[in-house]
Amino acid sequence: MNIEIKKSIKPVNYFEAIDLLESRLKNITANKEKEKELIWILEHPEIFTAGTSYKENEIIDKSIDLLKTNRGGKITYHGPGQLICYFVIDLREKKDIRKFITTIENTIIQSLKKYNIETFPDKENIGIWYKDKNEIQKIAAIGIRVSKWIAYHGFAINVDNNLENYKKIVPCGISDKGITNLKKISNQDYSNLNNEIIKNFISNLKN
Repeated sequence: MNIEIKKSIKPVNYFEAIDLLESRLKNITANKEKEKELIWILEHPEIFTAGTSYKENEIIDKSIDLLKTNRGGKITYHGPGQLICYFVIDLREKKDIRKFITTIENTIIQSLKKYNIETFPDKENIGIWYKDKNEIQKIAAIGIRVSKWIAYHGFAINVDNNLENYKKIVPCGISDKGITNLKKISNQDYSNLNNEIIKNFISNLKN
């Protein structure tokens, strides 16, 4: 595998990030020599984004600025304290989207297990979930798009972000489950989580 790893320290503008992903996508699709796949860890400034299957009634606070995107999924919130992992991964040899989503799910679950946090996927509601007593809460969102068997966009893990902003939307279209973050679950140092994600993602992609 020939994957470039990027880690941005300062928050990255959403449009700039998507432009880079789409440029990389075009080059890989065109088989440009030496164009690498990509795993990119970053944060965004505060922004609400809507995927291709969102509905207007999922906007609770009509005053927010909502950016419509071409990724799959519904409405979500990005902001400081959230670890985002974008990628551009070539699936042309395997051509198995379900397996790729499982790879992402396993990557998040394995990485959080390092911090003794047990999480799980849900067949009905894409993402990664945490059970607190009897309440199931979302800890990570997944939104991907596939173009000519090249997968891009990514996933986001709530680390220490402002959970109040989720009250302005119906997050990912799910109204009967909550949203949480890692600091709320366990007040640990998560500064190495990005490296865990990268290590596990690459390992799982090889399987």
